[in-house]
Amino acid sequence: MTAHDGNALAEAQTRFAGAPRVTPEPFASASRVTRLDGLPEADTLALLLRRSGAADPDALSRALLARFGCVARVLGATLPELLQVAPADIALDLQLLQEATRRVLEFPILRRPLLGSFSAVEAYLRHRLAGLAREQFRVLFLDRANQLIADELMGDGTVDHAPVYPREVVRRALELNASACCLVHNHPTGNSNPSQADIAVTRQIVEAARALNISVHDHFLVAGDQVVSFRAQGLI
Repeated sequence: MTAHDGNALAEAQTRFAGAPRVTPEPFASASRVTRLDGLPEADTLALLLRRSGAADPDALSRALLARFGCVARVLGATLPELLQVAPADIALDLQLLQEATRRVLEFPILRRPLLGSFSAVEAYLRHRLAGLAREQFRVLFLDRANQLIADELMGDGTVDHAPVYPREVVRRALELNASACCLVHNHPTGNSNPSQADIAVTRQIVEAARALNISVHDHFLVAGDQVVSFRAQGLI
């Protein structure tokens, strides 16, 4: 947890100090639910919030969806953002679910060649970035066997721009003793077309990495439920 998250958590604990936290009955609502895959988003989120002890799960579900737009963006929200809407305990539960889901999707790409299963990489990246309200630029650093060493945030920006510096990407690759990498960023707007700025920074990173014998295998753009490969489009 960052210092910013800690400050936001302390403020939220004060703000929601009087809010009751309900202990749910065992299997609450289970008798009324026979299938989960057909539930509307609001009901799915409300059931989850009920299990977390929300005093009024339906109202909190509506408030979260009004603020973030969809369940994916609720689970993609930062802790300070969640704390503007939800009590601290429930915000932390949502963050825990986000982290648990990330680890489940990360498992198929750990300790095995990253490029061996595009569907697994696609699912992981979609979860990691599709729900974010702002652009992020991430780098998947790989070893000689193309196994994942680290997935690191290299730029955090606005709704339509995330700054990234080629020299910082290459510097971090050297620190991790990475032999290759894949670049990743998202378009929160859902536009799946790489911009000219996207293409230009990709080429700058490729050139900087090539000088030090580091390969850039691909650049993935996450836009909504789509994951676009720059290499497949002939942009690398």
